[in-house]
Amino acid sequence: MSAATALIPLPVLLPTLGAALTLIVGRRPRLQRPITIGVLCAVAAVSAALLYLTDRNGTLVVHVGGWGPTADRVGPLGISLVVDRLSALMLMVSAIVLLAVMVYAIGQGVRDGDDRQPVSIFLPTYLTLATGVSLAFLAGDLFNLFVGFEMLLAASFVLLTIGASSERIRAGIGYVMVSMTSSLIFLFGIALVYGATGTLNLAELATRTGDLPSGTRSAVFAVLLVAFGIKAAVFPLQAWLPDSYPTAPAPITAVFAGILTKVGVYAMIRAHSLLFPDGGLDSMLLVAALLTMLVGIFGAIAQSDIKRTLSFTLVSHIGFMVFGVALSSRLGMSGAIFYVMHHIIVMTTLFLAAGLIERQGGASSLKRLGGLGANPLLAFVFLVPAFNLGGIPPFSGFIGKTAVLQAGVNDGSVLAWCLVGGAVVTSLLTLFTLARVWSKAFWRLRSDAPEGELARAAPPVLLDDIAEVSFGDRDDVGRMPLGMVVPTLGLIALGLAFTVLAGPIFGYTERTAAEILDRGEYISAVLSGGAP
Repeated sequence: MSAATALIPLPVLLPTLGAALTLIVGRRPRLQRPITIGVLCAVAAVSAALLYLTDRNGTLVVHVGGWGPTADRVGPLGISLVVDRLSALMLMVSAIVLLAVMVYAIGQGVRDGDDRQPVSIFLPTYLTLATGVSLAFLAGDLFNLFVGFEMLLAASFVLLTIGASSERIRAGIGYVMVSMTSSLIFLFGIALVYGATGTLNLAELATRTGDLPSGTRSAVFAVLLVAFGIKAAVFPLQAWLPDSYPTAPAPITAVFAGILTKVGVYAMIRAHSLLFPDGGLDSMLLVAALLTMLVGIFGAIAQSDIKRTLSFTLVSHIGFMVFGVALSSRLGMSGAIFYVMHHIIVMTTLFLAAGLIERQGGASSLKRLGGLGANPLLAFVFLVPAFNLGGIPPFSGFIGKTAVLQAGVNDGSVLAWCLVGGAVVTSLLTLFTLARVWSKAFWRLRSDAPEGELARAAPPVLLDDIAEVSFGDRDDVGRMPLGMVVPTLGLIALGLAFTVLAGPIFGYTERTAAEILDRGEYISAVLSGGAP
């Protein structure tokens, strides 16, 4: 094993060991926190190294246990962890978001009980979530992709229900039921794949699915798309998301909105480009993308709560990503990958900003908010990512949307033109929705809000220390600890960097799109034992 391939298991191994260590020191939260931050920093550093190495050297593979291809066996017998440009990029962006949200959560003073029950579960569970995310991006076979999803499910349920309020328990149960349904469908798809091809390794599947009858191939792909579509919240499988995410604590909602749905999109990209590249279901995906855009944004317009508005907006913008994937072109795939990366950062930032709004104003309902424009910092924290999400030039959201729209125009089909029109309408309605939030929460006076007197207000305060405040405690309304503000500003800066460095970044996504559409490098790297 070379030094490069030795790095591949670390994004999975480090948070796993970190979770175990934080459990061991569970009664000493002052030790848990630096351990968690240190582990996430290490994962980010390893991910950055893998990003550089894959762009320079190509796809890297490690066969766990040494059970790789041999002279008398073409495919790997055991578990393969694979890093190409796409998985390295997803690892890098996710590691940054996980680290930023953890700093924000510590700044908010995360606790999972009263004073007699110190922090013991949140940090280990969060690291378990990080393990599941990394495994999903690195998995070289369908079964370990399933294992990554299940780790996400288990950790997500615990994180969603922290605080044990009836509202969170109810939302958590609904989330688990939907996720278990998705898992069962995925397992059914795995059984179909194995029964039809005799393998679950993605590289081997890429060489065998072309030999299947067209009906069998379409049926298997459709089953996998349903499972991944639930994870990604694609219409008509999106109804669970707006009811689950807004009830969670702000840091949890932010990391879920930023990363978890993109794991589903990543799985769709892999299945579409690697396993079923013939485009047999592209028309269905285009229709689903259009309906996802429109249903999501119309749902956002109807909301009066900031978190629910952002949740519906999240759904609508998944449609842009599916649109780019379904076009099956290099520009469309490149635009989709760029937009996934942009959306992870911007959506996470907006949900963190929503947490600051709730802390400052005492509520997240637009019926109770007003006068927040008096706090210039809070206004800046919301307005910049809102512009970015809305696709205002020259922000990165505009660049990603332009690439996807140009790919649709190049396609030239009637359905593609319908998607172009739907995407433009969705963008305009996104701006309208965010402008509505701005005008009600920031511009108008609190006294003009219908229920303004019900939200407890306090003078804006910017603390220079980290407050120990539980998620449900409203005694500190008005405080904005630096531990919450700094990571939010950091993500804003990263989103702006995507604009300033759009050329090199889009060049990377173009190389990524060319690599995953070609398939040859991925297949040869896995079946020949990996890159040196």
